[in-house]
Order: sequence, then structure tokens, then C-alpha cells
Amino acid sequence: MVETSAQGWSVDALGALAHETRLSVFRMLVKAGPEGCIAGAIAERAGVPPSTMSHHLATLERAGLVQSERESRLIHYRADFGGMRKLLAFLMEDCCQGDPLVCADLFELSACKP
Repeated sequence: MVETSAQGWSVDALGALAHETRLSVFRMLVKAGPEGCIAGAIAERAGVPPSTMSHHLATLERAGLVQSERESRLIHYRADFGGMRKLLAFLMEDCCQGDPLVCADLFELSACKP
């Protein structure tokens, strides 16, 4: 049985990613790695006005998928890899039904090779 809080959190995280701009920004931040990006650069690269981007970034942060850090007048955003792993683990929790061969090729589909 799935814990209600884990399921509720996952619904929020998936809802945050269910918008084209937010999904694109999240993927951009994942690619940027631990260094992340400044909010203005994210907005520019995504072709979105800064005020609109602030809304999207706040949604991703509330969902536990992005972290922010203020650096003087700038806000630096990074993908929350812990949050991403938590969501992926939730989605994959019952995938194998006890048989690891069902998911054996999962890493072959990923850009991350073990």
C-alpha cells in the first residue's frame, strides 16, 4: 500500500512537471548539474518573461524539484536531485513486481550509464 503523503507529494511533483515550460526548465536545470542557473538566464533561455518564470520556478520549488539560493540580488536555481530521485523511486516502486529482470534494461534507456 502506498503512503498517502508520498502519493500526494508525487501528484504535486508530477503536476508541476505537467506544464511544458516547467518541464523544459526542470530538464534545463538537470542538464546544468549542481551549478544550476541564475533566474534571469533561465527566463532568457526559455523565452519567457522574468515574472512568469518566477511563477514557474516557485511551482517547481514548492513541488520539491528545484532549490533556490539568493546570491546578492540574484537567485540561483538548481535541480533538486534528491527530489527527482524520490519521484523516480515512487514511480518505479512496483515496476518489477519482485522480478528485477522486468526493469533490467532501464539504464539502457537513460543517458546516465552506470
